[in-house]
Amino acid sequence: MSTSTTASVSTHILDTSVGRPAEGVAVRLAARGGRDAEWQALGGSATDADGRCKDLPALPEGTTHVRLDFAVEPYFEKKQADAQQDAPANRDSGAVFFPEVAITFAVTAGEHYHVPLLLNPFGYSVYRGS
Repeated sequence: MSTSTTASVSTHILDTSVGRPAEGVAVRLAARGGRDAEWQALGGSATDADGRCKDLPALPEGTTHVRLDFAVEPYFEKKQADAQQDAPANRDSGAVFFPEVAITFAVTAGEHYHVPLLLNPFGYSVYRGS
């Protein structure tokens, strides 16, 4: 929750290749207080069955930049393994093109930032949601 002296962040992931939320993706949160400041790791969470991270750590006072790191490789590896079990003839190379997605954005105290990740095996898109 944002306050007058801090911003807040939330996110969710939609796997656009299947039109469903991406469950079980690890998400790490980092913040810094200025363009030249060092990143401070704040912790993380994992997406639930609805593709949402409901328990990301709070941002410290003075945060001006936030980075969300999504570890998508294990999600895609599991998805490929499940697909191979269901249809062994449809195996592909098994390589994950984007093993991680890192999103960095600026924040202002008192604002809430919802940053959804639209994901597929060969591309992704993000935007500031509501």
